[in-house]
Amino acid sequence: MTAQRTIVGIDVGTTKICTLVGESGPDSALRIVGVGLSPSRGIKRGVVVNVGEATEAIGASLEKAERSSGYQIARAFVSLAGTHINAVNSRGVVAVVHGERGISQEDVDRAIEAARAIAIPADREVLHVIPRGFTVDGQDGVRDPIGMTGFRLEVEAHIVTGATSSVHNLLKCIEGANVAVDALVLSSIASGEAVLTETEKDMGVALADIGGGTTDIAIFIDGSVWHTTILGVGGSHITNDVAVGLRIPANAAENVKVAHGHARYQTIDPVETIEVEGFDDSGASRVAQRDVAEIIEARAEEIFSLIMQEVKRSGYDGLLPAGLVLSGGTAQLRDLRELGRQVMNMPVRVGGPHDLLGLVDTISTPAFATSVGLLKWGDRQSDALARTRRSGPSLGRRLGRFLRSLLPDRGGT
Repeated sequence: MTAQRTIVGIDVGTTKICTLVGESGPDSALRIVGVGLSPSRGIKRGVVVNVGEATEAIGASLEKAERSSGYQIARAFVSLAGTHINAVNSRGVVAVVHGERGISQEDVDRAIEAARAIAIPADREVLHVIPRGFTVDGQDGVRDPIGMTGFRLEVEAHIVTGATSSVHNLLKCIEGANVAVDALVLSSIASGEAVLTETEKDMGVALADIGGGTTDIAIFIDGSVWHTTILGVGGSHITNDVAVGLRIPANAAENVKVAHGHARYQTIDPVETIEVEGFDDSGASRVAQRDVAEIIEARAEEIFSLIMQEVKRSGYDGLLPAGLVLSGGTAQLRDLRELGRQVMNMPVRVGGPHDLLGLVDTISTPAFATSVGLLKWGDRQSDALARTRRSGPSLGRRLGRFLRSLLPDRGGT
């Protein structure tokens, strides 16, 4: 990069909306210059269930980010989650034009388009086509074929699709907040940009971003995404278990989980008690902290079992020497890493955003992995997106135009 560029990311989560404004300069350092946080409304398990409420929540987050950064936000990269997301792997093959001169970017683009040409239902949209690796004239293991001499180019790509209705509803909310969508980015892919090292991606690693309503999983091998999926369980399920088990309101259960929660009850002294607020007017009562930990451990163990089940289903469970990396707000739960090691029988670490400058005090935790990852992904993809804009409309632009035709005239942006 030779010039400073400004990137905006909007993480639309089940529990919070986070808008970040970042600046990337020639030194490749990412400086956070604006942060906007607002409670999430109208979103359930990563999917919009109330357009009006979600639009207001997104607008509130944008307003805070604009105030703190001094920028007027016109476009952004936006996270996407929800159990409607599916992924498949596909292969594309093309003949190289003027192969004796070397493979060009145009040849690579044609190969990727060939891989993209799969049959998908009419109610689904292609969100990502991510190259896993290239083969040039039978030589596999090629990461970047540009410039190589060859006459047959193959690409194996990971293709992520989403339900058109869910995608349209999210885009409608962003458009309703007067922001154009540069691209929709799968939450787990964004989180991987923020918390994984290149060594982990090369050797083989699974990422589990445990958010409020979903657990987003991505498996990286040989430096690229090989498998993605989304589980419909997350931190809000733990909160609900605590609320039901202790017979307390959900907000009180969330406070108990954050302030006193542990994922392994054996680490808690049986005589330790904590104060909780109940439904009645009799005031606070005391409960055994170990009882709370037992409730949390049961659900957390289930989440890890589901993650392990998905890793095995992918067929890559023997190819992950770097183990599992946890991100998302729930990853901050005490003893969760130790429970993960016990259930998964592999290395487990908790990952947070790193290598940041600027307003980093509030966003250096695993809860903001997706938010920061959107900026890093957008920074890395900006040149490719610029080519896409010159050659034709992207998904966000195409759907954005469609949505603008449905919205009332706002008198300009």
